[in-house]
Order: sequence, then structure tokens, then C-alpha cells
Amino acid sequence: MALTLDRSPWVRLALYLIFIVGIAVIVLRAATDSNFADDPLRGAMFGLVIAATAVVILDANHEAAGGRNGRVILLLGGLAGHIMLVRGISMMVDAQAFPGQMKFLLIPFALTPMIHAVLLGRGIGTYSTIYSTLLGSLVMPKQDVLLYMAVSLVCGLVAVQASYRVRKRVQLLRAGVYAGVASLLLCIMFSRIDLMPGMDDQLEGLKIAGWSSLAAMGMGILIALLVSGLLPVLEGAFALTTDISWLELSDLNHKLLRRLQLEAPGTFHHSLVVASLAEAAAESVGANAAMCRVCAYYHDIGKLNKPEYFIENQAEGMENPHNALTPTMSALIIIAHVKDGVDLAVKHKLNPRVIDIIQEHHGDSLVTYFHRRAQEQKKTELEKVEKGLENPEDLPKIDEKNFRYPGPRPRTRESGIVSLADIVESASRSLKKPTPAKIRTMVEDLVNGRVCDGQLDDCALSMRDLAKVKDSFCATLRSMLHTRIDYPKEDDRSTLGRKSDLEKRQGNGSKTQQIKPVPTPAPSDQPQQRAAS
Repeated sequence: MALTLDRSPWVRLALYLIFIVGIAVIVLRAATDSNFADDPLRGAMFGLVIAATAVVILDANHEAAGGRNGRVILLLGGLAGHIMLVRGISMMVDAQAFPGQMKFLLIPFALTPMIHAVLLGRGIGTYSTIYSTLLGSLVMPKQDVLLYMAVSLVCGLVAVQASYRVRKRVQLLRAGVYAGVASLLLCIMFSRIDLMPGMDDQLEGLKIAGWSSLAAMGMGILIALLVSGLLPVLEGAFALTTDISWLELSDLNHKLLRRLQLEAPGTFHHSLVVASLAEAAAESVGANAAMCRVCAYYHDIGKLNKPEYFIENQAEGMENPHNALTPTMSALIIIAHVKDGVDLAVKHKLNPRVIDIIQEHHGDSLVTYFHRRAQEQKKTELEKVEKGLENPEDLPKIDEKNFRYPGPRPRTRESGIVSLADIVESASRSLKKPTPAKIRTMVEDLVNGRVCDGQLDDCALSMRDLAKVKDSFCATLRSMLHTRIDYPKEDDRSTLGRKSDLEKRQGNGSKTQQIKPVPTPAPSDQPQQRAAS
């Protein structure tokens, strides 16, 4: 039900209408010193038109945000909240009899753009900067409109650029400081803050200039602290995850990862390598690298239910339990790890994006090994039938559906990258004496096979992206699978040491004296030597 409402076009249309009408009402009831003090209805019409263009551009150009009603509420609600905040600060300054310039300096120019940039990306942050500027200018005092537009645009863009791909909360504070500095410099440039007051009381003038500068800088820092505190609330309310949260989720001490390390160490190591492959590939195509790393850690947690049935967890000399099973039963056990992983993830309340990738990382691909094994068994049974040793009715029926994962196929770029990293890492273990050419051939075959099977049809990876992903996989595998020299054993090292010492002594002796060759005894001397001995 919640998912239906989140994607309902009728709910989205209602949200658009509420936003447009709400903006018109706010401008209509704006302060008496705005541009539309003499004709409030005209101001409401301007607000309605600007709000309508905001809705059209959001729906046409920002499908990722406009396609989910929760994100529409976050975005349009943030813009409406911004204009109400600008209006509220003006009323508060008038009520508290603060100095007149505080009505401008206390405006949190970068608040809404920074929130939207961190939660929804740089493109949405830029969109938010533009429309928070246009809408806010409708309720500003007449003499401050142009200055507001300049400061709001610059501060918003500075905050958006500085908060791109934020991975640490201290980066938010840095973005706030940058926005505060930009606001201070612009206010000084346009004489809103006078650092050289020409008042009779110079001390009072400097005091006012100091408080004004502190207000301009302080608002930037206050915005950063406010955004840092609001992020967990907004992430939970709108089902979003920032890079900060992804890094917090990458802690390997999570209960499930600890279990994986102890009960299925082979799978745990496989997951770590997949995480490295996926993260590097995601960075090469501009996808969410932190998300890929975290999801790769958890993508195979379903193997915890039956770890001994997966080859990476079978110790050397251990009997393979699949030898006692039919290929169909083996395939069912292998396929079941996806459903088991989803169940464990839901039980431990993992991030919904992690659950999606657990479910999608195999798509509806074929369990090739056991499907071929079933075909070989059928071929053997068919030969027995031809020889009259068995009845044709006893031939096993092979249904390909029994050997395919249930899906769905990867639906995001991150899911597709983790899916490819998974099969590449698994196949790389079978390479003997890996060379760059062998690695490149293996990666090309595996990725092209997934493309031909249609496993990447539903995700947004282009052919150019896939070329970069393959290059990244090859580079990462070359660094992981490089060969090492064979170190000599203890006996070999001692022998080599004695030889080198002898060579050194001979080398030193040759510098002082020449070594004379030992004369070979003549044939007539040999009997004498034998007799003497």
C-alpha cells in the first residue's frame, strides 16, 4: 500500500497542486514592504507561475526525484519551508527590534540546497538553489531583492559543491563555513556590512560591523550543524541513505558479518574481494561506490544457512555434499541462498537498498554447473536406453526453470555492478597462472555473457559504462592476482650462502694473487700414485 502511494501519479498531482497554491498564498500574505505590497494579488500570480515552472522542470528533468512521491514531498516541501522561513525571520527581526540588517543576515541561504544536495544529489541541490532564490525573492523587502538573489545563488551553489559526495560529518561543517565566508564577502562587497563605519561613535560602528560579520559567518556554521542533526531523521522519514550512513554501515563488526566470518570464512573473503571490485568499478562510472561496498559485504549472507554446500567454504579433502544429491536438488540449494539472504536481511533490519541487491545480484540467471551436470546425466541415461538397459520412461526430465534464480534482474547501476563483480571474482579463482591477457579474456567473456543473457537490460548501465567497468575489473584483478617469486627453502638458502661466500673469497683472492692451475699428472705418474696410496 505504501509503495503504491509512493508511486501514484494522482498523489503526485495532488502534491504539485498543493505546492503551487501554497506558494501563491504565502506570497499573497507577505510583508507589507515587499515588491507587491501595493498589489498582493499580482505577487500571488508571480508566485503561482514560478511554482508551476518548478513543478514542470522537476517532473520533466529530474525523474529520479520526481518519480517517488516521498522525494517530491522532501523537495517541494523544502522549497515551501524555505520561503516560510525567510518570511518568519523578517517577522522575528521586526518583533525583537533587532538592527535592520539582521533581517537579511540571519537568513539561512544554504539550508535547503545543502539538505537536498546531500540527500538527493548535486543536480537536485542546484535545482533547489535556483528555486529557493526565485521564491524567496518574492517575500523579501523591496530594497533587498537583488542582493538576496545574488547572495542566495552564490551561497547555495557553494554549499552544493562543497557537500557533494559527503562521507564525513566534518565535511558538512566545512561546507557551512564556505557558505558563511561567501555570504560575508558578498555582504561586504555590496556594502551591507560596513567595516569602516563613518559614524560619530566609531566603537559602536565597529561593534555593529562585528556582530553583522559574526551573523553572516555564524549562519553558515549553524546551517551545517542543523543539517548534520537533521540527516538521520530525514533519511529515516524518506527512506534515503547518504554516503555518511553507508560508511557507518560498512562496519565489519555487524552481527551478520561476524557470523559470516566465523561460519563461512570462504564466503566472507569472497564478499570482501567483491566489495573491492564493485567499489572501484562504481567510482569509474560515477555510481555510488560506498553503497556498492556495503551491499557487496552482505550480498551472500544467505549462505549462512548451508555454508558447507558452497565450494569456497569446503576445506581441502572434505567430501562435497553435492556428490550425494541430484543436480536439481543441488541447484535448489544454491538458488535458495538468495531467499535466505533476504529473510536474514529483513530480520536484522538492513537497509532496503541492501535487500534489493541481495535479491537482484543473480537476476534470473542460470545455475550453469548443475544444469550441465543434469544434461550429462541425461545423456548417460539415454545411452543406457539405447542399449536396452533402461526404460525410456525412467529418463529424467530437465526443466530449465528449475535451474534459474527467481530474480528480479538488477534494476540499478549499483546492483548491476555488484552482480558483475560477483561472477568475475568467482571465476578468477579458477585461473591458473593468471596473466593480463587471461584476465581480460575472462572478464570480457563473463560481462558479454551477462549482456547477451539480458541480465543487465533493466539497469541503467550503458555500453560505455560497461567498458569502464571491465577496465576497472581487469586493473583490480591484476593487482590482486599478481605472481610472486618462489622463496628458497632453508637448505637451499644455506647452500646458496656457502656458494656466495666461496665466490667472494675467490673474488678477493684474484685481486692480490692469481690462482695457478693445478697440473694434471702425466700418465706415467698414475701407477706411482696408486702404489703410494
